[in-house]
Amino acid sequence: MLKRKNIAILGSTGSIGQNSLEVIRNFPDHFAATYLTANTNIDLLEQQIRLFHPRGVVVLDAGCAATLRGRVDSSVEVLCGEDGLVQAVTRDEVDIVISSLVGFAGLKPTIAAIQHHKRIALANKETLVVAGGLITSLVKEYGVDLLPVDSEHSAILQCLAGEDRSLVTRLILTASGGPFLNTPSELFPTLTVENALSHPNWKMGNKITIDSATLMNKGLEVIEAHWLFALPAERIHVVIHPQSIIHSMVEFVDGSIKAQLGLPDMKLPIQYALSYPERWPMNGARVDFPALRSMTFFEPDRAKFRCLDLAYDALSLGGTAPTILNAANEMAVSAFLQHRISFEKIPVAIERALSLHKTRPNPDLQDIIEADRQVRAFVGTLL
Repeated sequence: MLKRKNIAILGSTGSIGQNSLEVIRNFPDHFAATYLTANTNIDLLEQQIRLFHPRGVVVLDAGCAATLRGRVDSSVEVLCGEDGLVQAVTRDEVDIVISSLVGFAGLKPTIAAIQHHKRIALANKETLVVAGGLITSLVKEYGVDLLPVDSEHSAILQCLAGEDRSLVTRLILTASGGPFLNTPSELFPTLTVENALSHPNWKMGNKITIDSATLMNKGLEVIEAHWLFALPAERIHVVIHPQSIIHSMVEFVDGSIKAQLGLPDMKLPIQYALSYPERWPMNGARVDFPALRSMTFFEPDRAKFRCLDLAYDALSLGGTAPTILNAANEMAVSAFLQHRISFEKIPVAIERALSLHKTRPNPDLQDIIEADRQVRAFVGTLL
């Protein structure tokens, strides 16, 4: 009889977390939501507790954790803070960890989960951005599966199934172009937070939606692809594909290109990461090609969307440069969402951080944490 897998979801109240719970709901004989986590959204977390009956939850905010303890049955363990995340993902009963926290916060619990031999379904791209060398080394050392949940990297993984990876010549990541694909750069100073959060195809959290609007999200995905698939930056290309039907492509030595297609729905890559290497049925709409009529492709406008080249630059510099890039971006995006800086100032802050901070080669975890701390303090003085 098939053993039901116990899953810990880091960030269960976010977009990826909620989609993950839908996948788990569709396969009750295969999966159980064993640990759920949230930052401050305890109202939604309480609903999830009543629907999925986890053994425990983690709330990052101590005050919110105390409030939740008074609202749920005492049989549900309520842990708190970063230490609580580490406790949850290292419990013996946990088989799979879906890492979908936003930003740098996902790094430590993901490392802890790897060191305790858990399968990682990775939606937190920043973990590989800031510590790709460290993470890939640990994955090899502990012999665990690290499977991407990003639709682009899941697409590449699917295209590589059954293929000799030494025959790959390049990866082609597709990008929708975000809400400002056709907006002249002269208007960028006038763009509002509400404008930037209006993504044309995907429903995502605020931070990743702003990253999509600046194309930083695609830059972070280039760095992530470098570590996941062991290819240099010059063999990882980005193409704008506004319809978001082709999720990414792989080109081989004979010129053949394999593409993975599907409607914009994060449940598909989540389910594939959980079922891998098997492919299971999933209900829902399918691509209707006659209704689609056309698919279009463009080169990204790198002058208008400077964040993409900044990510390539950080990958080329190596060491702690991607950590600097990520910390500066997180700070700048947060300031924009709080209406403290205008949209076009986001790449300006990132570029200053990259140019003024010395990069440390071959960083260990403490080097990465210290670089992140220093950059956040520096960017904080700019905003």
